[in-house]
Amino acid sequence: MKRINILILTLTLLEWSAQAAETAGSLTAVPFNTVRMSDRFWQARIATNTAVTIPLVLDRTKESLVDLDRCGRIYRGDHSQLPSNRLAGISDLFKAMEAAACTLALCRDENLLKRLDEAIATVSFGQRADGYLYGLVHEFLPEGYQGSAGKTRYAYDVMSHELYNVGHLYEGAVAHYHATGKTNWLAVAEKNARHVNKVFFEGDPDYNNGKPVLLAPGHQEIELALCRLYETTGTRLYLDMAKKFIDIRGLNPVFGPFFPEYAQQHTPVREQREAVGHAVRFGYLWAGVADMARLTGDASYRSALEGVWEDLVNRKLYITGGLGGGGPGEGFAGPYELPNRTAYSETCAAIGNLYFNFRMYLLTGEAKYLDCAEVSLFNTVLAGVNLGGNKFNYVNPLEADGRPNAKGVGGRLPWYGTACCIVNIARVLPQVPGYLYTYQQNAVNVTLYGSSETDLTLASGKVKIIQTSDYPFDGKVALRLDPEKEMAFTLRLRIPTWAGAEKFMPGALYTYSDGLSPQWTVTVNGIGCETKMDKGFAVIERSWKRGDHVVLTLPMSPRLNVATEKMEANRGRLAVTRGPLVYAAEAVDNDGAPQRFAVNKEKPDCHREPIEAGVLKGLHGLSVAAYDVGSSNRASRIRMIPYFAWNNRGDFQPMSVWLAGTAEQAKNDCERLSLVESKKYGKVTATFTGVNDFLGAVTDGAEPVASNDARLPRWTSLPQRNKQQSLTFEFEQQRKVSQVQVYWVDNGKEVRVPTRWSLERKLNGRWEDYGKYITDDYEVEKDRWNTVMPNEAKVCEGIRINMQPQPNSSVGIFEVKIDE
Repeated sequence: MKRINILILTLTLLEWSAQAAETAGSLTAVPFNTVRMSDRFWQARIATNTAVTIPLVLDRTKESLVDLDRCGRIYRGDHSQLPSNRLAGISDLFKAMEAAACTLALCRDENLLKRLDEAIATVSFGQRADGYLYGLVHEFLPEGYQGSAGKTRYAYDVMSHELYNVGHLYEGAVAHYHATGKTNWLAVAEKNARHVNKVFFEGDPDYNNGKPVLLAPGHQEIELALCRLYETTGTRLYLDMAKKFIDIRGLNPVFGPFFPEYAQQHTPVREQREAVGHAVRFGYLWAGVADMARLTGDASYRSALEGVWEDLVNRKLYITGGLGGGGPGEGFAGPYELPNRTAYSETCAAIGNLYFNFRMYLLTGEAKYLDCAEVSLFNTVLAGVNLGGNKFNYVNPLEADGRPNAKGVGGRLPWYGTACCIVNIARVLPQVPGYLYTYQQNAVNVTLYGSSETDLTLASGKVKIIQTSDYPFDGKVALRLDPEKEMAFTLRLRIPTWAGAEKFMPGALYTYSDGLSPQWTVTVNGIGCETKMDKGFAVIERSWKRGDHVVLTLPMSPRLNVATEKMEANRGRLAVTRGPLVYAAEAVDNDGAPQRFAVNKEKPDCHREPIEAGVLKGLHGLSVAAYDVGSSNRASRIRMIPYFAWNNRGDFQPMSVWLAGTAEQAKNDCERLSLVESKKYGKVTATFTGVNDFLGAVTDGAEPVASNDARLPRWTSLPQRNKQQSLTFEFEQQRKVSQVQVYWVDNGKEVRVPTRWSLERKLNGRWEDYGKYITDDYEVEKDRWNTVMPNEAKVCEGIRINMQPQPNSSVGIFEVKIDE
């Protein structure tokens, strides 16, 4: 430990070495609240977020305000009520509050401002006198507590989320300060940051026996948040802290129940070159590293940043910009392991990918990073919330066939026990205008397209930019430039990767297969303009005067994409894109499962079809020539919609992004879909089975439509009531189990969902706790699958489901799925 501490000290002393020559640190993003949007695409989403999503998330996170109030009372001697001991609940609260603050930056709302001030007062009340802030009090944890909070403050930070939570506190405080100019939330954040610095890097007599903790957090977030706190306050301490947390990672790791790569703790940050571990942690970590490298000018991180990015785009990135192929612990699988139906592709991970890539652009000035950020934003991030703003995806698969997805559900939910994705979307959408423009010295970069206007101050003077566009459905982008006087400056227009002839996005995973050679054009005041290309931007250097017009026209032909042969899941398949959008086919538009269609990549025939009715009205669909191997068995057309809009017209809708490339492949897909999955789990026993029920029902592959489905056989414990029950599955041989799914019986009468349940696994002849993943809950939701996963697939000789009935009730199960 002493040797490691010396190494950390050495890194700290060297941290401000002059290595800034390669950085583009002068690039500045135009703040979102200074960009006035008139764009119909984004304005509709932001308006729905403001009217529907933000009130929803504020209401659903009120329990965390109760927890903080109780913490504050305990700190003041009132022990009459205890908090609920949820680890990350206050992080969701802080994100919901940040979303509200961002909305205040766009439109003044006195009621919302008052509500936010009241919430901030409660957060401040819940802060310990020394600055510590958490949603529970360790001294009052129940006897025998086995959770991840640790026995004392910061004793188990690898899993406790203590620093993750306050990272979101800092981000929210920064947003609130910029929106309102008020410092009440910022004061709470800065008090906590000084406390964290003392405990982790200086030593505090009340923590860790007075020795500096010197450990990296298990869930990254504080690193990028400290960078934002530094940029807002100018206090160098916060940037120093971000660098120390980054440099300490991998030097003295504590893994908890996980494997080293899970939290990118397997090696020091500068030595990492692969995208590994938990996908959200990955995005947050490398976003923080990119920010810190830009702000410090330390180029020693560039090889690592570029290395993990290259690994991501060349081996581990979904065409939708999603991260996480369903590997252990919500993480990356192996190279080219990007399954469609079982994709995890968590919404939060896509947001992390957006953050990472945008910060890489700010660091380097390279537009290729913006291209990746755009794909993530328009596809997976937006897919995380329905068009009504009130139902959400946690995972974002690229295929659906009526079976539950990797989170055990067949559609969007109004809330999740772990609600990180919901509140994350709520805070991201108001900030989208901040991705449209950047500038440096005497150059303006247009980085994302959409109708908007903003005012900039360049070295040569002030200029107003007015942009008009129907992007992403139309490739024409018109810019009016109004400088305060005639003056020279550089205008740089991003030319996306997808606008070229070769591929949809950077990297080696996907290429266009249709042979088209589209061209983009630029005119100035109606006259064709010669431009030079630099780092993915078309560059125009000239003297500008008021009223000058620039028109960029990007090609918007539908394109057919193929994946690398190394990607087994999509070998021989095709995906359709148009502009930055990935398209998906749903059953509702195609008289049944879209998996029955084959598309001919040699003779592509795609055309645009505006959607003129229904919930998708105003969006642009596609019609693609295809061969129907289903009942019609003839040439046909398949209709497709933007991927972000799928699952807005009914749950359990079959859907596919990657379509069969041959009739034989489509026939195989149809056979796969028609199979009734009937798994045999060895010897199945129950503590009790009702006389009119059937134990074999839980493995017969027959799936109910609801928890009160009267058509199907079931297992219940009738007439026994109030008695704990168990189902035991003993396998013929050891197998790895990646998740267990249960569909409860609940007829609203004598058979109800249990009050609680748990899982055990059998190993080496002994039963032990299954060890669920930290963000999973033993849920007891009706009318859907309730899923539990471990941090990684576990070897089991058997699985046991233990259930506690509700008072005066029995328990029942329609179906159990035990997946390898």
